[in-house]
Amino acid sequence: MKLSTPRWWYGRDGKTGAIARLLLTPASWIWAAATARRIAGGHPVDPGVPVICVGNLTLGGTGKTPVVREIARRLGGAVLSRGYGGSLPGPVQVDLARHTAAEVGDEPLMLAADLPVWVSRDRAAGARAAAQSGAKVIVMDDGHQNPSVRKTLSLVVVDGETRDDEWPFGDGRVFPAGPMREPLKAGLARADAAVLLLPADLAAPDPELVRALSAVPVLIARLAPAAPPPSGPQVGFAGVGKPWKVERALQAAGCELSDFWPFPDHHAYDEATLQRLAARAAQFGAGLVTTEKDWARLPAAWRDRIRPWPVRAVFEDEAALDAVLARA
Repeated sequence: MKLSTPRWWYGRDGKTGAIARLLLTPASWIWAAATARRIAGGHPVDPGVPVICVGNLTLGGTGKTPVVREIARRLGGAVLSRGYGGSLPGPVQVDLARHTAAEVGDEPLMLAADLPVWVSRDRAAGARAAAQSGAKVIVMDDGHQNPSVRKTLSLVVVDGETRDDEWPFGDGRVFPAGPMREPLKAGLARADAAVLLLPADLAAPDPELVRALSAVPVLIARLAPAAPPPSGPQVGFAGVGKPWKVERALQAAGCELSDFWPFPDHHAYDEATLQRLAARAAQFGAGLVTTEKDWARLPAAWRDRIRPWPVRAVFEDEAALDAVLARA
C-alpha cells in the first residue's frame, strides 16, 4: 500500500496535526527503539570494494536519487538499490531492454539509462553481486538505517527547502508521529557528511538548518533543471514523496502550469487515470509533464504523449565533495 506523505509532518509549529502526533507518539517510540536495536545488532558484510551509502534521515522525498546519480557518475561506480516497488527480489542487474518499473522499481530503471544498476532486497547479496560483476565502487541508494553492508562512507541527504514554515525534520518526531526515520542525533552520529539539497531558486540555506547539521560536514547542492520544461501550457503530475515541491520547481523553472495533480509516492498509473489526465490537459490545450521517476512507471503506449522533466544535483563546492569522497 502506497500512502501520501502527510504535509503536517513537516510543520514547525506543531499545531497542525497535533492530535495525530499525540495519538501516534507511542508508536514512534516503538519504531525508534526497533530501529536502534536493528542497527546495533547488525553484522555488516564487506563486499570487497568501497561502498558509499547515500541515505535519508527522514521519510518522504529529499532529492536523494539525483545525488546518487551525480556521485555514481563522478566515481564511475555501480548503483545498488532495494528496488522499491519492483517484484524481482534480485540480485539482478537492471536491463532497460527487458525490465520494467514493475519488476525493478522506478528509480533503478531511471538510473539505468546511464549507470550500471543492481537491484536486490538483500543488500549484502546485491553488493556482492555488483562487486563480482566488476564494480570498483558501489553507491548504495538508501540504507543509512540498514546495517547489512559495511559502509566506507555514509552521506545523508536533507531537503533544504524551508519556506512556507516547512522544516525537513518537522518537530523532530520519529515515524509515524513525524518524518524522522530515527532521532536526528542518532542518524548524524553514523554519517560522514550531510548533503543539504536546495531548490534552484532558493538563494541560501536556512542558517538554523545548517546549525542543526553541524555535527558533520555540510555539502550544499542544488536541484537544478537538466533541461528547460516543455514550452506552452502544461498539466503537471507527480507521484513522489513531496509532489508539491515538483509543482513549485516547475513554476520556478518557468513552466506555464495550467494544473497540477499530486499522487502518492511510486504511484502506478493505470489507463483510467492517464485518460483523465489527458482529458484535463485537453481542456487547457496543454501538454502533459511529469518527473523522470514518474515517466519510468508509465505504460509504453503513453511515453510519447507525456514529457519527462529531468533534474540534476549540482554541488556548489565540488572540491569539498571530492574531499569527502576521497575518504572512500
